[in-house]
Amino acid sequence: MAYLSLSSLSPPPSSSSSSSSYLPLQLRGRIFSPFCRVQVSSSSSTSYLQPKVVVTREYGKNGKLINVLRTFEKGGKTGISQYQAKHGINCLEFPLIQHTKGPDLDRLSAVLSDTAFDWIIITSPEAGLVFLEAWKAAGGPLVNVGVVGSGTQSVFEEVMQSSNQSLRVAFSPSKVTTDFCPSATGKVLASELPKNGNMKCTVLYPASAKAGGDIEEGLSSRGFNVTRLNTYTTVPVNDVDEMLFKQALSAPVVSVASPSAVRAWVNLLSESERWGNAVACIGETTAMAAKRLGLRNVYYPTNPGLEGWVDSILEALRVHDRFQKV
Repeated sequence: MAYLSLSSLSPPPSSSSSSSSYLPLQLRGRIFSPFCRVQVSSSSSTSYLQPKVVVTREYGKNGKLINVLRTFEKGGKTGISQYQAKHGINCLEFPLIQHTKGPDLDRLSAVLSDTAFDWIIITSPEAGLVFLEAWKAAGGPLVNVGVVGSGTQSVFEEVMQSSNQSLRVAFSPSKVTTDFCPSATGKVLASELPKNGNMKCTVLYPASAKAGGDIEEGLSSRGFNVTRLNTYTTVPVNDVDEMLFKQALSAPVVSVASPSAVRAWVNLLSESERWGNAVACIGETTAMAAKRLGLRNVYYPTNPGLEGWVDSILEALRVHDRFQKV
């Protein structure tokens, strides 16, 4: 999996030098908090390991990335230090964004009750969960669902087994089907969604208020009649644990999955904090946002998704380790 770096040619500062100006104490040990937690490889012989990677999605959505990083050496990854190969990569779970009610949420169940659609388009697990609540409130009408990624589809599995087939997942794009970067599949979904012979095929698209317009624009250009409802949105977390934030600042790599997460991270940094460690982005859109916001050591994969994201994280760690040895 190819990766790209937007780093400047100058070496990134080491963790110790980059954090000394804003870390009054060297943090040691594991900090347990209702806000964030450190995930340490089970093969580790000590509980006093500093995290190498900060994972920043909402709680409950970082597990897959954490597990891959913690056990990635089993997949044959190379070029890392012996220490990391032996112990895996320690991660600090530090969510930067959270989901909240969108402006159209209260309309969703009424729309489902009053109008039959040829397709319901769901592009993320969160959008699926929000939709299911409204669908149940509407009495479980007959719907055909198109999804992005296996994780999004899994949200519907239990309901499909118990809904007497009134809800059916009937479509997913043929390419780049990853829940980790739904924006990458928007154009593909819009170009492939079947019209079922209906010249006025109707689509309901419950989405994040911050989602782009690729899906509705692409479908509309093919003659679909698209109704978009912004049922949820993402906002920065309200409470940040100060001690864990200091741990996050000292970690070599911060991983981010959206421009919203990048903005939230930058907004946490004060002007006096000369933070210069690496940012590993899920895809190019997020990476460009990071660069525009002034972050220098930015890594991202050429193909968005979990595998490429992990490769970018590993490359950022390799570069960090090389300059630590200089």
